[in-house]
Formats: sequence, structure tokens, C-alpha cells
Amino acid sequence: MQPAVFSSTSSRQLCFPPWKSDEFPRKPISLNLIIKSPSKTLTLTRSLTTSINYGPEEDVDNTGPPEPGPKTGPISPAKLPVVVRKSGRVSRYTWDGSRLNLESVDGGGGGAAMCFEDGFRQLFRISGLALRNVFIPKRVTENYMQYVKWKLLHRVFSSALQVLATQAMFRAIGIGFSRSLPSAAAFNWVLKDGLGRLSRCIYTASLASAFDTNLKRVRFSTSVMFSLSIGVEMLTPVFPQYFLLLATVANIAKQISLACYLATSSAVHRSFAVAGNLGEVSAKAQIQSVCFDSLGLLLAAILNLSFKNNPKLLTSLPFLVYPFFAAVDVFGIYQGLKHVHLQTLTKDRLEIILDTWIRSGCVPSPEEVSKEEGVGIFRSRTGKQSWPIRIGSLTVDQQIPKLSMMAMQSLKSEDYYFISVENIRGGLFPQTRQPGFFLCLREGAGTADVTKGLLQACYIRRALLLSSRWVIAAIESSPSDLVVREWCKLLDDTKVAAERSLNLLDDQMAELGWARKNILLSSGEQARYSFIDD
Repeated sequence: MQPAVFSSTSSRQLCFPPWKSDEFPRKPISLNLIIKSPSKTLTLTRSLTTSINYGPEEDVDNTGPPEPGPKTGPISPAKLPVVVRKSGRVSRYTWDGSRLNLESVDGGGGGAAMCFEDGFRQLFRISGLALRNVFIPKRVTENYMQYVKWKLLHRVFSSALQVLATQAMFRAIGIGFSRSLPSAAAFNWVLKDGLGRLSRCIYTASLASAFDTNLKRVRFSTSVMFSLSIGVEMLTPVFPQYFLLLATVANIAKQISLACYLATSSAVHRSFAVAGNLGEVSAKAQIQSVCFDSLGLLLAAILNLSFKNNPKLLTSLPFLVYPFFAAVDVFGIYQGLKHVHLQTLTKDRLEIILDTWIRSGCVPSPEEVSKEEGVGIFRSRTGKQSWPIRIGSLTVDQQIPKLSMMAMQSLKSEDYYFISVENIRGGLFPQTRQPGFFLCLREGAGTADVTKGLLQACYIRRALLLSSRWVIAAIESSPSDLVVREWCKLLDDTKVAAERSLNLLDDQMAELGWARKNILLSSGEQARYSFIDD
């Protein structure tokens, strides 16, 4: 029998990254030449040297004499500084001397019970992460999760109310009864939808600028209107003879609310998109709405199935649940809007920023301004503050103070605004007058001019609040010469202070993420004057 010879006759060189040599100590590797014959086995050993950690994959016959030198145990693979997170797992790359491996670093356990617990926990974590990836964008602000929680509450109960209201309207037009006329029912349904869409177009065209300047207030007010419209729809079975009137009124309110929702959604989503991922935030919002509305449909279906054996109670079900469902719906909308922190600048937000800057020397964050701004329907910052500031043009329906005429006479070609006092008549008590300011902007005035003018007006207001005699002087049509001189000096001093503080103010606003490129003004605040140098 021919002897069988096993040998390694060739080798190849491995190229590795320039790691530190001390991480992979040299270790001799034996090249064994085994010759087997019927009578005996000869083992020839030859030592090689390599610069990587290597351990034999198979145990060979070590019946020969032991190799000189101390024996070392198996060396653990080298961990590379690269960690991968995917599908809920955290893994790290390692090098075992011949190839890269990806080892889990989530932690392990011993025993069947521990393995089952870890597996269940890992499954729960992976499921939660997958659900989060479906519903939540990857990069959003910290307040986004609170907004989504309240949106869930609002959409579920709102969707359930809409289902119950639709059922009530079907009963009102007699669907399912032989005495009803399908053509008349269809005509009424189409007519009320047509009138609602027409009203939606009129509302959108007349209130377009308010969607930017009073976003939260307009959205909340139209949401309340939407909830009330559902209640009107539920009244149609009680007054079937007035179906067209009630349904049309309710649909007009719903269409107005829908127009406001669509017009303001992009601004709300942009406030959460911290990485410019507006498309992702909008797409995830649609997924949320569909799923939350489906839960509302399920809730309405459960209520109907629970009372299907009691027709009288089923008929009165909408009136029983409406007060509670509508209250939860409006409360969810209100709480959700409180977590919307808009970074765009309007006149009211900029005034809050400037007042805080003058008072404390620091620019407030969008979250702090959002709390000060509020959401309420009837909340008006201008009416609740002494010496309110108005941006627009001077009205001539009342006697113009002398200080206003002096401000216009002293205008120069380099001025892009002027500030003066005006008398604001009370709403409930027209005979009472409240002194205030108006800031009139010139054609071509930029964002810096508006900011500087409003900052100067805030400086003037702070100075006037310290002296009560200015209140009387502002109301008088012909103030004394002393008052005029002090007013001119106050204008000069506050203008210098505004110019000196403008750059520092702008830098702090940029650090806090305010959108300083534009200031959103309403249609009345967009009035401009032109300078004519005669």
C-alpha cells in the first residue's frame, strides 16, 4: 500500500488594515506533515510565524513530543469600533483572524427561562420599533410624540361621531323605507354638498392670510365648528322636514373646517421636521390619520352592535354619546395644538420675543413663545396689553394726534418706517379711548426694517409705561412743546438702541431655530406707504 502524504505546499499572503501590532501578538503555527503507513505514523513539524491571532480549526494527532514554550489558551476575537443597529438588534463587528463577524451585543442569558424572557423582550422591542418606523418619522422634534398622542384621541372620537352622524342623516332622508324617493334624497344630498364646497371656496379666498398669522387660533375655532356641525347633522332625524337646511349648514361648517385643516397642515408638519424631512412627516401623518380613523370606525361599530337588539336605544345613541365624544374631541385638538411650536415669525410672536429680550436680555425659544401665544379663540394679545402696537396705516376716521403729523413731516429718504401714537377706541365702550402705537412701513421695507421698527416701538412702550403723563399727552391733539421735545428725544434714543441691539438679537434668534428670513403679516399689516421727496 502506498503511503498517504498530506502536506501544505503553497501559501498566500493576507493583507490587513494597519492595526496596531500589539493587538495581534505573534504566535508560532505548526505545519504538520503526517505520513501514514501500515506500520507506523510519522509526524514532521515545521514552525511558521504569522502576525495574526490564529487557532487550529481541527485537532490533530499530538502524540509526538510537545512543542517547546508555554501553552496559551484561545484568544478572543478582536472587537472593531463599528456598531450596527438594524431591526431592533445591536451588533458589533469582530475580527477572528481570517474573516469579519457580526456579533450581537444586546446581551445574553443562561437557562431556558432566561432565553425565553430575552426572546420575548427582543420580539417586543422589534415589534415596537417596526411600529414606530411605520407611524413616526425618523427625525422630528421632541414634542412630536405628545402631539401624536393627542391626535390619536381627537381622531378616534371625531371619526366615531362622523359615523353616528351619517347614520342619523340616512334615517332622516328615509333610506331603507319604501315611501322615500331616491331621486329626491340624492338631489338633497348633492345640493347640500355643492353649497358646502362653494362656501369653502369663499372662506378660503377671504381668510387666506390668517392661516399663517393666526394659525392655531383659526384651526382651533374651525375644529370647534366641525364638532358643532356634527351635532347639527344628528338633529336631522328629529326635524326631517328641514333636512336640506340643517344638512347644508352642517356641511358648510365641515367644509370650512376641512379647508383650514388642509391649509395649515403643511405649517404644522414643518414645525416638526427638524431635518427638512417635510415629505416624510406629511406621509406619516396620513398613515396616522387613516389608522386612527379606522379605530373610530371600530368604536362606532362596537356601539351599534351593542345596542342592535334595542332599536329605541340605538336611535337615541347619537344624542347620548355626542356630548362626551365632542368634549373629548375638542380637548384633544386643544392639547395637540399646545404642542405645536411654530418657528415662523408673525407680528405677535416677534413682539413676544422682543418684549422678553428687552426685559431679560434673552431670546425665548419657540416652545416658550408658544405658551405665551396661546390657542384660545378669543385670546388677543393686543387688547390685553397697555400701549398696544399695531402695524398698518394711519386711519383718518378720528382726530390725528400732533405727534403723528410730526412723525410724517420728519421722514427722510433713508427711513423705511415711522412710529407714532394713536387713540384706540374701546369695543364695548366706544367713548373710552386707549393710547397705542402704530408702525407704518414703507414700500421696500425688508425683514430687518420690520424687526427694527417693532423693537424700537417696544423700547418706547417700556419707557412710556414708567411715566403716566405720557398717557394724557398721547390722547391730547395738541401736546405742549415740552412733550414734543421729549418725544423727539425718545424717538432718537430708542432708534439708536434698536440699531445697536439688532445684530445680537438676530444671532440669538438664529441659535434657537427661528425662521428669520420672512415675517408673516396679515392683509391689514401689509399696508405700505411711498416716500415722495417734494
